[in-house]
Order: sequence, then C-alpha cells, then structure tokens
Amino acid sequence: MNYRVSLDIGTHRIRAAIAEQQKDGSMALVGLISVPSSGVRRSTVDNSTQLTQALSPVIAYIKSFSRGAVKQIIAGIDSSDLKIQQSKGVVAVSRADDEIYQDDINRVLQSAKALNLPPNRTVITSVIKEYIVDGINGISDPLGMIGKRLEVTMLVVDVFSPSAKNIERCVETLGAAASQLVVSPIAAAEAVLTQSQKDLGSFIVDIGAGTTKIALFEENRLSHVAVIPVGGASITNDLAIGLRIPIETAEIIKLSYGSALAKEVSARDAVELSKIDPRTKGTVTKKFIAEIIEDRLAEIFELVNTEVKRVGKASQLPAGAVIVGGTAKMPNIAELARQELKISAQIGAPDMTALAGPQSDLNTQAEDPEFATVIGLLYSRETDWQEAGNSKLSSSFKKILNYFIP
Repeated sequence: MNYRVSLDIGTHRIRAAIAEQQKDGSMALVGLISVPSSGVRRSTVDNSTQLTQALSPVIAYIKSFSRGAVKQIIAGIDSSDLKIQQSKGVVAVSRADDEIYQDDINRVLQSAKALNLPPNRTVITSVIKEYIVDGINGISDPLGMIGKRLEVTMLVVDVFSPSAKNIERCVETLGAAASQLVVSPIAAAEAVLTQSQKDLGSFIVDIGAGTTKIALFEENRLSHVAVIPVGGASITNDLAIGLRIPIETAEIIKLSYGSALAKEVSARDAVELSKIDPRTKGTVTKKFIAEIIEDRLAEIFELVNTEVKRVGKASQLPAGAVIVGGTAKMPNIAELARQELKISAQIGAPDMTALAGPQSDLNTQAEDPEFATVIGLLYSRETDWQEAGNSKLSSSFKKILNYFIP
C-alpha cells in the first residue's frame, strides 16, 4: 500500500494525518491523531527531549499503518523567525530563433534562487510570482514564447536553520524522517481556500496556541506569508492573570465559557470557579471573561492587519479573511475579525473532497479548523505553488495525482 503522511507540530498539540491510495487510484484518509505537545514554544523547539517524547506516540501510530511511511513524513514549519523576500532572475534566451525552451526556464529559476543568505538561514520554499519576457510581465508559463530576455520574480521563504534541523532531528531520533518541510500557513491555505478565493484575493489567519500565521493570495498566487508570535495561549495567560487562577483552569474556562465579543454575553451570567477547580474561590461573570478574551483577540487581529498593511493590501482583498486553527472555534470570532480587519471574515475548514474514502466518520472529524494545516500538508508538494496557474486539471484531480507521482 502507498501512504502519504503529514505532521503538524504545534505549541499545544501535535497532529498527524495518514492518507492511503485506493485501488481505483483515489486517496482516502485512514488515520488522524492529535496528542498534547511539549518542548515547543511559539512553534519553535526549545526542548528537544520533551518534543521527542511527545512525538513518540504519533510516530508509533504512523508505524502501525506502515513502517516505511515514517520515512516520508511531510512536516509543517511555522517558526516565528520565518522570513519572506522577493528575488529576481534574468537570463538571455539561448537559441538563435529566440524560442524559450525548458532549459531557459530552468536557468532563470536557478538565477533567482541564487540568494546570498547568511549561513544560519535555509530556504524552505520558493514561489513563482510571474515571468517577464522582453519587458512584458504577468506571464504564467513562458514555454514556447518568443523573446530575447527572460526574467522571473519569485518569493523565497527562509527560516533560521536550527529551527528546521531541530524538527528533523527529533523525528529522526524516533526512527522516522521528515522528507519535506512545508510552510504551515501555505499548507492550511491549500486545504481551506477555494480557487475563487485565491483568484479574487484572500488570506488565511491561522491562530494556533503559540503563533498566528497568515498567508495571502491574489490571482491564484501566494503574495505574502508571515508568522506573528502571539496566539491562543496568550488568551489563556490573560485569563489566568485576570482571574487569579491556575493556567489549567484558565484553559478550561476559555474553552467552556469563552466568547470573542463581550457585547454578546449577558452580564448576569456567572461562573462558580470552585466548580471548575476546587482550589479556586469566588465567581466571575461570563461577560468579564469575554472582555479579557476580546481584548487579546483584538490585539492579534490588529497585528494581522498591520502585516497586511505592510504589503499594501489592507481592505483590498475581496474574498476577505478565512480563520483556522484551534482558536477559530471561539464563539463570535468571525464577527470580531470583521470589525477589526474591516473586511469579510469567515471560519474555514479543510476541503476533504480529494480524500473521499470509506471512513466518512474520520473525514467528518478532519473537517475542523484545527486540522487545516495537517490536512493541507497532505495536499502539498514542493512544486505546488510553482505550477500554480499552469495546469488545466481540476484542483481535486490534481491533488490526487500529486500524491504518488514521483
């Protein structure tokens, strides 16, 4: 059997998904696991021993399907030191008749990838924005065109090398291997955003425990990606401080009684703290809980808006924001996002169309905002975004083909 395995290592949870090729060539989701994470702070490994221990049951779960599958894991990376930059490549067309061949395209791509990065940085992915032939820009595929000068503009995403190596080493310690690292918000977008949203202009807001990630798309192309070092764990910390309760109790209150909009909560409704944790005393109104949550979420959306403004796209993305991640399940969060970002906003969930299989209950479980990244990683491969706009295959069929084409 052929399997494809993805791994999403977060600050609060570690998730893995396993897809199996069926007899008819289609793909089916056959495994999905989520366990507590440890040794990770703001999506960066800060204790490899703890992370290795936390990963152990996940790797064992994957091995129960196939021992060989653990050697080809696609892992997400969303370290807060991730950076994106634009790079250009320029070459002269090599043939006398000025027709552009594949070797010309390969040469211009290599030219654009020849970055002068510090030795402690490593490239995770590169994404083609456009080709330019003799000054004519906006070209998605120059193969066969006539011209003397070929240029390409690329977005290159790089990260602090130890951030990537630490993930790989923890996986390798358990007898597995991360064969590919993919930028997490790009993967989440692949699972959640529709073709129309990518064409019109939209962006993913992935609010995890330690970080908030964004990936912005226009004309079916990635145009920006960023990681903000604030997430749902900050809300829990705020509640612990504001209510003077342990972190564990604050997490329960956030999940059980939280709301992103204080105005939607009655000031008369109260929570008896001792019923949640015998160590605590007193009561607190649900409205006060919501006020604490709203303040922190408003700050997160303000930071997101600042990042979108930085690339000149504030209020200029017709398809708006799509929110994923565990925090996306907070009641009224989409309404707060609309208020703060001044654009349309909605909660996103993975599109499971390309993973239809006999275990429909597993697919239903995966249709959850917190599984956006790990399902998106199943859809990812190194050249996905380089080929964006060039293929006439349907999105779902292309995803299926991509799984097992070497």
